[in-house]
Amino acid sequence: MLMKIQGDGVGLAAEVRGDPDGPTLVLLHGYPDTRRVWDGIVERLAPRFRVVTYDTRGAGESGRPRDRAAYRFVHLMNDLRAVLDAAGGDGPVHLAGHDWGSIQGWEAVTTMPERFASYTAISGPCLDHVGQWSRNGARPSARLAQALRSWYIGFFQLPLLPELAWRTGLAARIITRADGMPGGGHFGPSLPADGVAGVALYRANMPARLLHPLERSTDVPVQVVIAEGDPFVTPRLAESARPHAADLRFARLPARHWAPVTHPAEVAELVAGHADRV
Repeated sequence: MLMKIQGDGVGLAAEVRGDPDGPTLVLLHGYPDTRRVWDGIVERLAPRFRVVTYDTRGAGESGRPRDRAAYRFVHLMNDLRAVLDAAGGDGPVHLAGHDWGSIQGWEAVTTMPERFASYTAISGPCLDHVGQWSRNGARPSARLAQALRSWYIGFFQLPLLPELAWRTGLAARIITRADGMPGGGHFGPSLPADGVAGVALYRANMPARLLHPLERSTDVPVQVVIAEGDPFVTPRLAESARPHAADLRFARLPARHWAPVTHPAEVAELVAGHADRV
């Protein structure tokens, strides 16, 4: 069932599929994806779960605010609350996120933990955990290894050039080839607009949280899926969550960054298994 939900000043395109009587599972996509990145997962989990996906602001069929400040965490979390209120059903829901969806998921389970029964994070750490890890716990070699993989974060802070790269198709070619998926078939037709709009996620949130990290911890049971071949997120970075989650487990997957696309059966099994455990 396709729904149009009013978020924090923006319309959100949401979809509810699966068993209407099953436990609710909300899936958050990353950048520059849309909710379609989860289709292979939804297909496998729909017989058991009531699965909710939606295009986050700036992506797919949802609205695209032009103001950079409109992409701050406070607005992203208000959008998620609106989705939970409209489509989340009764009681806490299970949550999973990939890439920027995982970053948002960390913000959600550390600021409104009462809304969630479990959380699975895939290839996206909490920005505040990363900031603290970089300043207090990381070895210089680990920081350097991650910095080399995170080159695009600095690039996205530049004026005009990132937008130009998305509009010309250069950014899509670079990112997909870095992940070994030169076809880029997992991206939708709205990719150029999604890429341009989503740059604001990096500009609005990353400098403040990485340089001045907040305290973010949670009692929600968390599973961190480490894609062992991820060219963007090192295992050391994924493990920065260790001091901040009371119930935390790790699962390793022989995959690259877009594991929900390349390994849907394995990801679905991990998400379902974690939900079953709690």
